[in-house]
Amino acid sequence: MNKVSTLHFVRRTQAAGGRSVSSEGSWTPNTDVYLTNDGLVIKVELAGMRKEDLELTVEGNQLRISGVRRDSCRAAQCKFVVMEINYGHFESHIELPPGYDLSSARASYQNGFLRVDVPAHAAPSTQAFSVPVEAEDE
Repeated sequence: MNKVSTLHFVRRTQAAGGRSVSSEGSWTPNTDVYLTNDGLVIKVELAGMRKEDLELTVEGNQLRISGVRRDSCRAAQCKFVVMEINYGHFESHIELPPGYDLSSARASYQNGFLRVDVPAHAAPSTQAFSVPVEAEDE
């Protein structure tokens, strides 16, 4: 049984190199989703951010990951030679298939990666709520 086959990501338009950006300057971070013996893991690449700048919200079977990666160089009027790092607001929506308990999800942010562990479950929650992000010791 392959539960991930019904997993859906809501993405913005794709730019060259596989990056997701929109004309407003928002972006979508690289994301891995994989199965473990205990459930599903969502791992998001978010280097250079503070956990306070992240927000995880659950509504039904959908996880919304959003936040802002701040760029101090643009405010200082830097003149870029090469610019490959995305800054500004980002947002990802991940719709999970039945069988996972987002109400028991645990999120942690360490070494530039947000990891959300979603256990296999029973009945889905019908109310919207937030998932706190914990900082792990390095």
